[in-house]
Amino acid sequence: MLQSSQTEKRSVSMRILSEDQIWEIRQAAYDVIERVGFRCKHKEAQKMFAQAGAIVKDDIIRIPQYIVESCLATTPKGWTIYNRKGERSMELEGRKSHYGTSTASPNTKDPFTGEFRETQLSDIARGAKIADALKNIDFVMPMGSSLDVPVNTADVHEFPVVAANTTKPMVFIGYSPLGCEYVYEMAAVVAGGMDELRRKPFIIAYPEAIAPLTFPDEIVDRIFVSADRYMPQLPGSTVQAGATGPVTMAGMIVQMTAESLIHITIAQLRKTGCPVAMSANVGILNMSSGLMAMGLPENSLGLSAQAEVAQSFGLPTWGLAGATDSKCLDAQAGLESAFSILSQGLAGLNLIHDVGYMAAGMACSVEQLVMGNEIVGMAKRFIEGITVNRETLAREVIEAVGPGGHFLQQKHTIQHFRNELWQAKLLNHKSISQWEASGRPTMEDRVKEEVRKIVETHKPEPLDDKVTAELERLRIEGIKEIQSKMEKG
Repeated sequence: MLQSSQTEKRSVSMRILSEDQIWEIRQAAYDVIERVGFRCKHKEAQKMFAQAGAIVKDDIIRIPQYIVESCLATTPKGWTIYNRKGERSMELEGRKSHYGTSTASPNTKDPFTGEFRETQLSDIARGAKIADALKNIDFVMPMGSSLDVPVNTADVHEFPVVAANTTKPMVFIGYSPLGCEYVYEMAAVVAGGMDELRRKPFIIAYPEAIAPLTFPDEIVDRIFVSADRYMPQLPGSTVQAGATGPVTMAGMIVQMTAESLIHITIAQLRKTGCPVAMSANVGILNMSSGLMAMGLPENSLGLSAQAEVAQSFGLPTWGLAGATDSKCLDAQAGLESAFSILSQGLAGLNLIHDVGYMAAGMACSVEQLVMGNEIVGMAKRFIEGITVNRETLAREVIEAVGPGGHFLQQKHTIQHFRNELWQAKLLNHKSISQWEASGRPTMEDRVKEEVRKIVETHKPEPLDDKVTAELERLRIEGIKEIQSKMEKG
């Protein structure tokens, strides 16, 4: 039945699973947790689970459904994430989508030489600076793993350079529990104290369990570090279809959901009420090459379906889009990026990372990030949908112009065209003659020019000098303590 209203606004969306299918997946995940369990040698975690009523035997922990459900009841249903200036930045709830950079790859595609090389700390600084300038990129991860510093101290090297080059919220993986502790200490300095950081978090942790169903000691410790501070965290196991998980999409989503629920339960038993998402990564193993692919439709299909399961619990979700298996900024890079960015936005995933990945995640590319920013802008406009009200229906304007007229000089056009019509920055909308006169630039040419322009002209808002000095002190202290701990074994 048609109903009349003053204003109707409906965003564009899609569904993958029916309510019955979601129920089946949830029940299967509970069954896996209770009957199969997970491997965990962490003595403190084993004791914690035994006291809660779980069955602990031979490093396998099996959790009854009622324990998981009681932990779900205390898990916050959505979070607000701030930027480093303490301003509200992202609401991670419902179907609100936010896009962020790629991270943790060993290689970088140099935007000026086109060569692939090992990631340097300067690449991470430049990636954060470029992301800071891109209006459609909502959060930043360190773009790569810096290999010009000791791996076990990379946390304390990378956080300061990212924080110095962007005000946007940050997601970090963490290389060790002690490194994570130092990251939080540094973030507290930026925020104005640990209490203020907890009140207005601008940083999210990303501990990654190992599929299938394995939680090593250092992962449990990193979960504890975030939980003890009531800081938001994202479960991040990667389930590869046919390798570290079932090859069927439904089975893979069951395992992803089970591993997320285990992570949530660990965190809640440690600190009741700490914020945890329901998240995981989909990996599709190319059966002919043996490599993990990131540009296939099943990546977005699996993530979107798993997100619907998480949404049924009311918990924040995690996506992976804007990545490509291509090694250069070609048609494949554009196709794979656009498909994943749009499809996951339509599915309403909350935090969608890895805009900027190339070569199946083996390299970060600021060129891919800049092109991805353009695609994200286009996708956001499409998903925003259409507002229908008296003003936008434009009856009076159509009547005023009449048959044979034009709308170019109408006040209505001037008032609305900027909001209604998305403006491309990199796409070529010139005539053939204009394009030829400008030197026939390709998309790659325009992206390279945009990267150069940002590097040369963008000036991120600097940190206070006292904050910078304290971060440097913590960096030096952290290096010494982490290395000392490693030497002691």
